[in-house]
Amino acid sequence: MKPRPPQAMEQLIGQIKEAIPFGMPEAEICARDCFGCPKKLLEYLDTELEFWESELASGETPTLGDIDRLAKSSKKIYKALKKNDLV
Repeated sequence: MKPRPPQAMEQLIGQIKEAIPFGMPEAEICARDCFGCPKKLLEYLDTELEFWESELASGETPTLGDIDRLAKSSKKIYKALKKNDLV
């Protein structure tokens, strides 16, 4: 049985938080030559996660499109971080 959209979004947020190194120090993030700006990408994704956590806490229901957009953007950011040897 598939989860309802709020539970699916919560699961996605949990998976993103496990895979992405949000607690990494800025000195380590910016220590190398960058492909894209990993610092800005992490800030963007962190802002998106905070937004959806607050929406879920207030009882809002995300659409499947919302879940898909967050999944796609997090995959792209993960690939950029991998390209920069941060994951």
